[in-house]
Amino acid sequence: MIVIAIILLGYISFGRLSVDLFPDMNAPRIFVEIKAGERPPEELEKQFIEDIEAQSIRQKGVAQVSSVCMVGSARVTVEYNWGSDMDEAFLDLQKALTAYSQNSDIDEFTITQHDPNATPVIIIGMKHPEITDMDELRKVGENYIRNELIRLEGIADVTLTGTEEKEVLIETEQYKLDAYGLTTSQIVQEIQNVNRNVSGGTIVEMGKKYIIKGSSLVDRIEDIENIVLSYKLVNGTQNQNAVLKSPIFLKDVAKVSFVNKDPQNIVRINGERCVGLSIYKETGFNTVKAVEDLLVAFESIEKALPGYEFITVQNQGKFIQTAIDEVQETALVGILIAVFVLFIFLRRLKVTAIISFAIPISIIATFNLMYFNGLSLNIMTLGGLALGAGMLVDNAIVVMENIFRNMEQGMSVRDAAINGTAEVGGAIVASTLTTIVVFLPIVYLHGASGALFKDQAWTVAFSLLASLFVAILVIPMLFNYAYRKHKKDDKIKSVSIGWYGKLLSKILDRRGLVIASATLLLALTVYIFPYV
Repeated sequence: MIVIAIILLGYISFGRLSVDLFPDMNAPRIFVEIKAGERPPEELEKQFIEDIEAQSIRQKGVAQVSSVCMVGSARVTVEYNWGSDMDEAFLDLQKALTAYSQNSDIDEFTITQHDPNATPVIIIGMKHPEITDMDELRKVGENYIRNELIRLEGIADVTLTGTEEKEVLIETEQYKLDAYGLTTSQIVQEIQNVNRNVSGGTIVEMGKKYIIKGSSLVDRIEDIENIVLSYKLVNGTQNQNAVLKSPIFLKDVAKVSFVNKDPQNIVRINGERCVGLSIYKETGFNTVKAVEDLLVAFESIEKALPGYEFITVQNQGKFIQTAIDEVQETALVGILIAVFVLFIFLRRLKVTAIISFAIPISIIATFNLMYFNGLSLNIMTLGGLALGAGMLVDNAIVVMENIFRNMEQGMSVRDAAINGTAEVGGAIVASTLTTIVVFLPIVYLHGASGALFKDQAWTVAFSLLASLFVAILVIPMLFNYAYRKHKKDDKIKSVSIGWYGKLLSKILDRRGLVIASATLLLALTVYIFPYV
């Protein structure tokens, strides 16, 4: 019942283990980004970045602060010590930099844990056979698709590339400006004066307060064309009572049109223009699960937007799953080879089958420990399982051999299983613990090396502990079940290798030569170690 429970829990745990290429190696970082018009990098650094860096470096657990300034924008990277509580760090940094988000000189101020230089987990090309305007595709992408994807668990951001935006293009004619005595700066000023909201105060009447606001925002191209820039005399005449003037409209001196901006980048698939969707996951989230959820979401989006085509350009999840499958196949081949080698030396089908059971049961039990320890299926953990696959049968072989020895001495199957396991129990426990001690200190490493090898060390330790459990409890039970019909008078001899005893006898007779050879090999290893 215990074994069945372990197998059942292991199956459930295996289905819930996340899948990724490597363990979570992302350094704990928070990114602060600002945009402030077209200010030069030097001005941004002196006016904002130096103060932000000074505030950030004083936060708890901060290891390093760096920044990159560009024309009109800057990014500050705040790196924390490994093991820091990033949720608490994010809130503390956000609280410390609240004043900058209210600064009127900053157009945009964002604090995020998403690395803007990270590789997207999936890149999708979006196009429509009947829509060639990239601004229309941009609106669909930003207003609908991005909002649908950003709600998914583990999705940090969705960026669009290859888009175009509409802008009002005013093309002035210089000779007309000279004729009316106007300049481009006057045109800009008049447009700004018209396109704004003005507060007119409040009026209180009979206990009610009314807010007065003058609104003159333009929303049509005709509104811009009809902006009055100045006035001119009618026919250059003047009567006695008033001066007759006519307005000079913007359309009189310039051509106003609503066109697309020049794109910053262009995306093409098979020679056709399209919009690219780059989707990023949250740091530490399962890549394969994120991609699977995204593909399901795109199926729903395709049904909601008939005619739109979504073409997968890059898929990290598929690459990771392929790599994981290859490692799993390699581990499986290694297990089969280990079983084959066992059969060659044991030359008994029942015994080989009993010992071989130790491998899958130990691995399934390891999945339980991996799940409850928060590990994922990646190249390092699967490599740890493959590394421990050969060692998983060591304890089982020792127990099985001692049980057979007791049977050769005339014990019953039950007594041989009990006494044989008890006799070597302490030895295999000590052997297993000494092997675990070699790997377990890796768990205490810090930094990138610790993050990379920690999962592998845990996996090897868990698999060896599981193999010890199987050798002490499962192997005797299986042996008793397999040989329950064996009679005490039946002769069963364990497999012996005769030439090994003769070789060992000759080696013991030449102890001095063996010690000298070992010393020479050790000295040679020390000599060549610096060249490795």
